[in-house]
Amino acid sequence: MVAHAAPWRRIMVSMDETVLEQTMVRDDATTALLDEAALSADRAARRAQFEREALVHLDALYSFALKLARSRDDAEDLVSDTLLRALERWEQYHLGTNIRAWLFTILYHVFVSRKRRIDAREVQQPEDTEGWALFEAVGEADPESRFYDSFLDDEITRAIRSLPEEYRSAVVLSDLQGLRYAEIANVLGVPEGTVKSRLFRGRRLLQRKLANYAVEMGYLKESVVRAVMSPSVTTLLSA
Repeated sequence: MVAHAAPWRRIMVSMDETVLEQTMVRDDATTALLDEAALSADRAARRAQFEREALVHLDALYSFALKLARSRDDAEDLVSDTLLRALERWEQYHLGTNIRAWLFTILYHVFVSRKRRIDAREVQQPEDTEGWALFEAVGEADPESRFYDSFLDDEITRAIRSLPEEYRSAVVLSDLQGLRYAEIANVLGVPEGTVKSRLFRGRRLLQRKLANYAVEMGYLKESVVRAVMSPSVTTLLSA
C-alpha cells in the first residue's frame, strides 16, 4: 500500500507538537544543569538520525497499522504514537539491526495496549495445532505465502482484516512485510512455534475466503485449487 502525503504531514506535525511540549518540560527541569545550546544540538542530531533511519519505513508501518486497526484514522494514530515512542526510546535501538522489526514491535505493543483499554473482555482463541506436521518441516520460504501474492487488492485486504487478530498480525508480518519467524516471534512476544501455528491457521482461513475469488479472477484454475486445497476448501467452490 502506498501512503498518501496528507497522513504523513498530519503525523509529523503531531510528532513535532508533542516533542516540543515534552522538550519544554524537560528544559524547565534541566536548564540549571545543561547548556541549552548543547542540548538543542544533541536533540537536533538525534532527530536527524531518527528521520534517516526510521521514517523510510512509514509506508510499511502504515500498512501494518491499517491491517490491525481497520480504520485509516486509527491507523494514523497508531503510526503517530509509534513514531513518538520510537523517538523517545531511540537510544535503545542499535544501529545496523533490523529497525523495521523494532518499529513493528513498538507499533504492535501500542495496538495491543489500546485494544485492551477499549475491550477489557478480550478473549484469546486457543491455538489450533491441527496439521502441525504439515508446516513443522516447512522453511521460511513457505510456498503457501504466494497463494495470494498476485492479487493484493481490496478483496484480499478485506479478507485479511476479517481474520482473528492473532492470525492477522502473523500473516501480515510474514507474507506482506517479509519478516522471518524469529522476528515475528519477537514482535508478537510469542514462541516461534506459535508463530508457525498462527501462520498455518491464518493462511488456511485466507485460502477459504479467497478460493472462489482466485478462480473467478483467473489467478488460479479450479482444477489446481481442487488439487492443492483441503476438502473443506474445495467444497466451497461447489457451493
